[in-house]
Amino acid sequence: MPETRLFHDVVRSRRSARSFLPDPVSDALLRAVLDDARYAPSNSNVQPWVVHIASGATRDKLSQAMLAAAAEERFTPDFPFNYDDLYGVYRQRQQAQGAAYFQAAGIARDAAEQRRFAIMRNLEFFGAPSVALLFMAPVYETVRVAGDVGMYGQTFLLSLAAHGLAGVPQTLLSLFAGTAREVLGVDPALKMLFGISFGYREPGNPVNTFALDKAPISETVTFHR
Repeated sequence: MPETRLFHDVVRSRRSARSFLPDPVSDALLRAVLDDARYAPSNSNVQPWVVHIASGATRDKLSQAMLAAAAEERFTPDFPFNYDDLYGVYRQRQQAQGAAYFQAAGIARDAAEQRRFAIMRNLEFFGAPSVALLFMAPVYETVRVAGDVGMYGQTFLLSLAAHGLAGVPQTLLSLFAGTAREVLGVDPALKMLFGISFGYREPGNPVNTFALDKAPISETVTFHR
């Protein structure tokens, strides 16, 4: 079953990239990825995702606006986001991911300024030539819309990987939803869930290849028979 094997390889080899080459993604390749992503499932086939993609000069303008907002602590999230709400194994997983990333980046635990700079790289889209911002249409209850948009985002990420590209989902970008709407002229009724920076990963950079443990099935699935 080659189709099954192909998916097996793509889903296991996909990694979130945090350092990209500046090379732009061609329109034809981007449209191929988007053509895959539009087949994501959604409740009653409502397809409540609205995607804004910034590249070139607009991408630079958006990055500069987000960096300025961060410097002034002008946060405009549409939904609460706080790592302090994590607990137990969820907190442990988050801390393990952070430790692995900073280790791969060669940043010591007590290097506060370097860590702050690394976090701000989110707002530079890690050097990616393009960023996709995923907004939610106000069509029904918010959590269900978020689930649908999440499925779109995963399909988009897997299609990037299948086409030889890389992406990284970034919830941090959603802290600047108001800034994004202002720069891109997005309808205020659309609420931003997260963004995905994408392009060609920089080869050889350890921040693009560090391994993360995934919980075994026994920890996350209960069978009822």
